[in-house]
This record gives sequence, structure tokens and C-alpha cells, in this order.
Amino acid sequence: MPTPPSRSSLSGLYLILDESFSLSCSLRDVLKQAGETGVQLVQYRDKHASLNEAYQRAKSYRELAGTLGMTFIVNDRCDLAKAVDADGVHLGQDDLPLAAARAVMGSDYLIGISTHREDDVVKATMGGADYLGFGPIYGTTTKKNHEPLVGLEGLQRVRSLTTLPIFAIGGITPQTVSQLHAAGADGVAVASAILNARNVHAIVRQFISAFE
Repeated sequence: MPTPPSRSSLSGLYLILDESFSLSCSLRDVLKQAGETGVQLVQYRDKHASLNEAYQRAKSYRELAGTLGMTFIVNDRCDLAKAVDADGVHLGQDDLPLAAARAVMGSDYLIGISTHREDDVVKATMGGADYLGFGPIYGTTTKKNHEPLVGLEGLQRVRSLTTLPIFAIGGITPQTVSQLHAAGADGVAVASAILNARNVHAIVRQFISAFE
């Protein structure tokens, strides 16, 4: 059973390894390069594969992430997270309720919650989440039919509602990190800006430098 990192370590760049990008890049190569460049937190997201396919992929990525010293989170599926011995699970508003997920996962696993409005943030905080994703901040093409944009103003409003780490998500670039951090984000969750990059090492260094 994994020993989760402390909440204080949940900050900085959070890589979303989205399987929908696998036709245009090698997710394994991206994961390896990101880990080598300093990314410590990664989430595997696969919305369309069968459970067996998702298990085989997640198991491979989890093993690689482990060798790189990265915290490995599985999107949506508590059963998959436990099957591959992930460090935690990240849940959306339509996924298994937080209390039920905690009963399944136990106290030694991280549980992150996607939030889009003030009520979501309060509920997840009171329910015992370990961290929050909040957004979409800016427009994004990674996720279709996404929630309305919350913007910097939305991020500033919810910062006072929780002491949990908040990862801003949605259309994030290295150039926007400083204003997001100033608005209250502890970190940024990024998919397309890294998965579409020609030079993963370079873009990851830009993100990390923006926090430093």
C-alpha cells in the first residue's frame, strides 16, 4: 500500500497523461522526459479504453513513474488505481462520491477532486479531499463540453474557501503560471501544452522555472 506524500508536496507542475494524445506522441516518452526534467506528480487519464486496456497501460506507466520517483494518480477509476498500486485517484463531479471513494481507497491514498464552482470547493474540502483541481481557467481543446470558464477571478474567490492545495487547470501555459500562482494556485495541471510540445524537456523546464 502506498504512503502518500504530504499535502505540502502537492504543488507545482502536475502532468496529465491523456491517452487521447497517444496517436500524436508517445506517452511513455513524454512521461520519461517529464520525470527526468523534474515533474513529480502525474495523472493517467483514459476515457475510452476497456478496463483491461487501461489496466495494461496504467500498469506500465505506473512502473515507469515509480522508477522516476513520481507520484502516480489514476483518473476516475478507484478500482484501476488500486489494481496498479497507484498513489491515488482523481475524481470528477460525476464520478464515485468522495465518501464512497474514500471507503474503497482507504486513508493511505490521495484523492483529488475536480471542482468548477464555489460549492464544489466547499463540499470537497469538508468531505476530506487531499487536493483540488479548479477550472477551466482558460479555454481548452483537451476536454470537450467542459464547464464554463472560471477565470482568474473565480480562482481568487475560491482560494479563501479552502486550505487544500489547488491546481489550476484549463489552457495553462508557462506564461500564465505567475498570475495563477498570485491568484492562489498551488500548482497547475497541464496536458496539451506538454503533450503537444516538440521539446518536452524545454517546456517542462519553462513551467518549473515559472514557479521558481
